[in-house]
Amino acid sequence: MANILVVDDEMGIRELLSEILGDEGHVVSTAENAQQARELRAAAKPDLVLLDIWMPDTDGVTLLKEWQRDGLLTMPVIMMSGHATIDTAVEATRIGALNFLEKPISLQKLLKAVQQGISRGQEVTRVASIPVRAPIASNDMQSHHLSADKNLPSTSNLSYQASIPVSLMSADTQFFTASFELPLREARDAFERAYFEHHLGQEGGSMTRVAEKTGLERTHLYRKLKQLGVEPGKIAKKGL
Repeated sequence: MANILVVDDEMGIRELLSEILGDEGHVVSTAENAQQARELRAAAKPDLVLLDIWMPDTDGVTLLKEWQRDGLLTMPVIMMSGHATIDTAVEATRIGALNFLEKPISLQKLLKAVQQGISRGQEVTRVASIPVRAPIASNDMQSHHLSADKNLPSTSNLSYQASIPVSLMSADTQFFTASFELPLREARDAFERAYFEHHLGQEGGSMTRVAEKTGLERTHLYRKLKQLGVEPGKIAKKGL
């Protein structure tokens, strides 16, 4: 079960989505414009937002930019529209939208996109909860590992290492700490780049398997990799 915010100026769309998602066991809040969406975003802290692009006061893309700018894009957002162009969909994805649904929305596509969004949000929350150790100066690395082996129970090191994604346990041990100094968007891009490079390496560059593992549609995955500057072919050759 998830808390879902539906933002659409059409009452019929709001009621239909609310009924469908409610039947799936989710708690649904609805907003008919950007101002209501802002208030509900602040009060309810939704796990997922379904956001219409064309609204009379402030359009969905502008609201998405606002949330991204203010550090409020902490939940997956799925854009919806019956009139948007490909450029609009790509722009929304570049800003940070997880997916795009074209109206009229089929039940199968809606439920699939919502499940992917919820899974993505849970994954980001899980990674964000990983404990971060203080950075270690490179010239002290060897002595630190030696002292850690002597003074800490062996299970301590093992459990910590098991909780860190392999792609983040690279030569740069200050990955997390350095990311904290970046603007939110750059930090998110850095993580997503490492995340996709890890899965591409694990799956030998197979876009089909990576799409299945990450819960993204292939089209969105291609767009995301292009946005991040990740080249699947090169990663597959390196055997990361």
